Amino acid sequence: MNEVSLSFTPLLPWALLAAFGALAAAITVLGLIRGQRGALLRALGLGLVLLALFDPSVVREDRKPLKDVVAIVVDHSASQTIGNRTEQTDNAVAELKKRLAALGNVDVRVIDSSLTDSEEDGTRLFAALSQGLADVPAERIGGVFMITDGVVHDIPADPAALGFKAPLHALVTGHEGERDRRIELLDAPRFGIVGKEVTVAAKVIDTPHTDQPVTIHVRRDGNSIADVTAMPDERVQVPIRIEHGGPNVVELEVDGLPDELTMINNKAVLTIDGVRDKLKVLLVSGEPHQGERMWRNLLKSDANVDLVHFTILRPPEKQDGTPINELSLIAFPTADLFGRKIKDFDLIIFDRYSDQSVLPPIYLDNIVRYVRDGGALLIAAGPDYAQPEGMYYTPLGQLSPARPDGTVTEHAFRPTITGIGAKHPVTRGLPGSDETPPSWSQWFRQVNADVTRGTNILSGADNKPLLVLSREEKGRVALLLSDQMWLWARGFEGGGPHLDLLRRLAHWLMKEPELEEEALRAKAQGHELAIERQSLKDTIPPVKIIAPSGKEITATLTPAEPGLSRAQVKVSELGLYRVTDGTLTALVNVGPANPREFQEVVSTTEKLRPLAEATGGTVRRIGSAETGNVNLPRIVAMRDSPIYGGSDYAAIKRTGAAQVRGVGIAPLAIGLVGLLVLLSSMIATWLFEGRGGRRTASPLA
Repeated sequence: MNEVSLSFTPLLPWALLAAFGALAAAITVLGLIRGQRGALLRALGLGLVLLALFDPSVVREDRKPLKDVVAIVVDHSASQTIGNRTEQTDNAVAELKKRLAALGNVDVRVIDSSLTDSEEDGTRLFAALSQGLADVPAERIGGVFMITDGVVHDIPADPAALGFKAPLHALVTGHEGERDRRIELLDAPRFGIVGKEVTVAAKVIDTPHTDQPVTIHVRRDGNSIADVTAMPDERVQVPIRIEHGGPNVVELEVDGLPDELTMINNKAVLTIDGVRDKLKVLLVSGEPHQGERMWRNLLKSDANVDLVHFTILRPPEKQDGTPINELSLIAFPTADLFGRKIKDFDLIIFDRYSDQSVLPPIYLDNIVRYVRDGGALLIAAGPDYAQPEGMYYTPLGQLSPARPDGTVTEHAFRPTITGIGAKHPVTRGLPGSDETPPSWSQWFRQVNADVTRGTNILSGADNKPLLVLSREEKGRVALLLSDQMWLWARGFEGGGPHLDLLRRLAHWLMKEPELEEEALRAKAQGHELAIERQSLKDTIPPVKIIAPSGKEITATLTPAEPGLSRAQVKVSELGLYRVTDGTLTALVNVGPANPREFQEVVSTTEKLRPLAEATGGTVRRIGSAETGNVNLPRIVAMRDSPIYGGSDYAAIKRTGAAQVRGVGIAPLAIGLVGLLVLLSSMIATWLFEGRGGRRTASPLA
């Protein structure tokens, strides 16, 4: 296809050309006023000179017509999987491609929105459109068709932001009359103090709106804790008690509506990390010894520890008749500490304490009840533990996991981790334990005892139990059968990992999740579940993974290190997954707590309508509730127009874009032709004025 046009390339700056034109006009006007012959011919000559200075040329372009680019943006977001929307979308894409191809001279670009969709940002069709047409000049774009449920989260406010002038048509899947109920988190705290309540604010939204009360079922770590009644669109405050440190998985769920689109957004999940405000520790020191200050220094060095230290300042053999109530330097609130306020403590430590009648048996009975109700007790035993006045023969003996045999070993030995201790999170991987013998210092005294219950994780002289852990109903007990830990703290023979051991021990006693010896954990890493099983058992059964939709997957865990087995499982659904081995259960949420993609799932034509109509396009439903069939409008092509659609048709714009394959330029004012025209004008002016001059002179002759 050839196209001819006239082109000008000025030889002088525009200011000079304008000045020359003004001068030529002035000369012409002056000549006409004076009645000079040849004024018009002179004007013609000046005009030709001025035209020559503009360097006019005839341009002939050899153009190849280009196809109009039409984009089909396909919404493949998660909400498009609801009902028969996926089938409607596939059918619409196939039929639309066929109809556009029938128009001829159309380049169809199918753009998948899943390349830019985000779990946090929702459906981003316009980001996908911009990315898909990044290599196409704006003047070649003849139209855009979006096949979507209408819930789009990146709609530009101004049509100019599209970057092209062509119609946008929205073909909406789904059907009229859809119903949905969802629960939305309004205020979701990320952290909470262990033992205290946090408040979660939520709202139930019904589409279309209803006036019936709704029950919100509240669960923590999979266990039901409350049912709250609310009206739709009412802000509800739900108190949640933080029971333990680490992740507390909270679920808020409402019952579904009849014929509801999906139940996936009837549940909101959030994870609240439990943190301890202050760790309250009661340290009861008995007979003074070199290790007493180790406990005090260790506990006081932690700013999160609130320490109450009850200590006996004289040995039991010193009897001088002083009444018990006069043995304190100051009045000590014994009744409060061991009575009414004992439940305020997170941990009670007895360090080389023996029965000296300082603490009446009723106080020790209170400690037994405190532990059985969920408290934590650590007994660091000295030689007296093996004697009749030792703690084993007090009410606290009911809690002891080992029975002393009445003897004490007093020679050098090196503590070692037992076989089961190598699997236990308290002693697994302690610094120095990977060598034989362990690279830590020796101890020189140990109370000999037989384990009656619990787990021995550290052995001492002659492979006898040294550190025994046990559970007592709801509480926990640890028994250290030596008073030589201070040798590690003082750095004797290089010391040992006393800080690591005692901190882990305290965390196990206070039921910190990461120190549980039998635990199942799951963590989301994108769309992959990292599953970990902590166990002291020799064999680990497979785990069952239950997806939000109810689909089940079985995964086999592989041993990773002593006591730990792991597995990595890829998942596709967003929401709360349950991982269980039949005994233990772990909850993990994949994706954001409230996926934006499922906050609104009812299809709509209203969100895209303002933008589509501003471009001359249309918005219409193409699906029905019963089947995946679609009803598309007629597809036609139009020249430039303010409107590109009607009730039964949608049009693309014919852009007329072409590719220039060759250019021919023929100058009109420069060269032989231009020179001949200019000279002809000058000669004509001279002849005309010369002939006029002779006629004027003949009468005078």
